[in-house]
Amino acid sequence: MRHLQRKLPLVLATAGLLILGACGGDDPMDPMDDDFHADEVEGVTLSLSGQTVASYDGHDGAWTGELEVEPGEETAHINVQFTDHDGHAVSLGSDFYLRVDVANESVAEFEQDTPGEFGGHLHGVAEGDTELTFSLMHGAVGSGHADFVTAPLHVHVHEH
Repeated sequence: MRHLQRKLPLVLATAGLLILGACGGDDPMDPMDDDFHADEVEGVTLSLSGQTVASYDGHDGAWTGELEVEPGEETAHINVQFTDHDGHAVSLGSDFYLRVDVANESVAEFEQDTPGEFGGHLHGVAEGDTELTFSLMHGAVGSGHADFVTAPLHVHVHEH
């Protein structure tokens, strides 16, 4: 019995490592591995009609650029792309989706054509300022958990 008591911590630690290892399952050093690894995402790029309008650097926690829309108007489709350290697009699996939170929906709204899609339209509701926060979610749309969250992006809603 005493022999078993001495080995129990080692057995438990080994079992824990096996369980943790099963969650990843992929060799991060395998160049043929196209599966997403949460630690690869370090930024976000927002594109409107093929042009980058804002980008987020997760290392600095800062946005470059902002979004603007007039009251009663909506933008063309804004593509949201999660990027790695070098600014290259990260390939995401089908179990990831985008959630966009608007600080003040009486000023602006963000509408996704399909829930969870990586993009949408910004609607100007009333003149003012608000903020958008972009989250890379993992799991079922509406009930997943965030793997990456940006700092808030400033949004202006005003007449031109």
